[in-house]
Amino acid sequence: MQQLITDIFLTNLRNRVVNGFTDETLSKARECLLDFIGVSLAGAVTLKGKEQDVANQIETIDGCHVIGMQKKVNMNVAALLNGISSHVIELDDGHRIGMLHLGSPIISSLLAVAEKEEVSSKDFLNGIVVGYETAIRLACAIQPGHKLKGYHATGTCGTIGAAMAIATALRFDFEQMKSAFSAAVTSAAGVLEMIEGDTELKPFNAGRAAMDGVAAAYIGKARFKAPEDALGGKRGFLKVMTDNAKMDYILDFNNKRSMIETIYMKPYAACRHCHPSIEAALHIKENRSFKLDEVENIHIDTYKLAVAGHDHTDIKGSNSAKMSIPYSLAVALCTGKAGIDAYTERNIKNPKIQAITKKVSVTDIDELTALCPQKRVAIVTVNTKSGKFTERIEYPKGEPENPLTKQELEEKFYGLAIYGGLTKNECDVVIKEIENNNFNLAKIINVICK
Repeated sequence: MQQLITDIFLTNLRNRVVNGFTDETLSKARECLLDFIGVSLAGAVTLKGKEQDVANQIETIDGCHVIGMQKKVNMNVAALLNGISSHVIELDDGHRIGMLHLGSPIISSLLAVAEKEEVSSKDFLNGIVVGYETAIRLACAIQPGHKLKGYHATGTCGTIGAAMAIATALRFDFEQMKSAFSAAVTSAAGVLEMIEGDTELKPFNAGRAAMDGVAAAYIGKARFKAPEDALGGKRGFLKVMTDNAKMDYILDFNNKRSMIETIYMKPYAACRHCHPSIEAALHIKENRSFKLDEVENIHIDTYKLAVAGHDHTDIKGSNSAKMSIPYSLAVALCTGKAGIDAYTERNIKNPKIQAITKKVSVTDIDELTALCPQKRVAIVTVNTKSGKFTERIEYPKGEPENPLTKQELEEKFYGLAIYGGLTKNECDVVIKEIENNNFNLAKIINVICK
């Protein structure tokens, strides 16, 4: 009898835990936790009041902390709100081949459950690693067809990754894990229409994935009987979510390197498709001498998946700006920055930035599309009255081939956490605690949820 694809996949995930993770893998999990905390603290500030409104309108039980909010709520709502906060400023980690964000759904769900269940630091880190492994492998297997169908992998694969993170941290047996996995598969949702215009619902996809991941995990814990093959069945996840699944990602676990080591971390507060163009603009600004009023036009050649939904020059607000390659390039070229402050109303309404944005055109070309997703390339050409300036970026800062250094990651954390209300000393406490072999999660939560 042929073994079921779901069983093969889950067995391989469980074996990863049994065999243990390398120091490099666990170090990356700690980095992901630190990065998640920073972006969540800053995100909570930008959502000030809205999350409180949600908490007030949903009947809650005093249970789990919410980052940036003093009120405690039940763990489902905590996962939802933390998931929204961690994604709203577009600075959370992700994966270029899977085309999804990881920390926002996975760590948001795990943090809420870990607080309730008093999970150890070892189990917590194992949960992060397996959650990322699950979501990245599933996303890589179904992309790019999944995105072309209009699905948002952060919502779909993020839900399943969140459930598997919890299942690992709570040490589920195989039956419980399969039940949780199957419940998450049928909960997987999220459409990319949520990125259009100035909508504020893209982060909801991440928050909802975190919340549904929690629900799926507790369905599994209660041992609800699962179907035979939720992943590979004739109406299972792989059949529904794409027309051409890449089965190597599902079946081949021979590579000892964990998927969490292949993620990117963002230095710029925009959609990742904008980052190659941002970086090119920053290099041009740093190394070339011309005045902004000398710019005649700017052209960007890039890959096909970057263009749709990201080439607009009519900026309707902050969320629209974060999705726009032309605006992101323009603000980087004009200010030399592309952090959280670059996407404020003040910059969006700046006449000079608006003028440069309107001069930008974006085109996909076959040569660069063929390189995607292994490389996400942008070639930026700035045509001025005094000459032409061109820059090509293949691996923007933060990719595994061009990673943030420990110092750069900590600088990012300090900037976002202090923006989110922590003091320098409190930031020091969080960094030092996460670096401990057996860190105290409750201590970290008390600092970031004051």
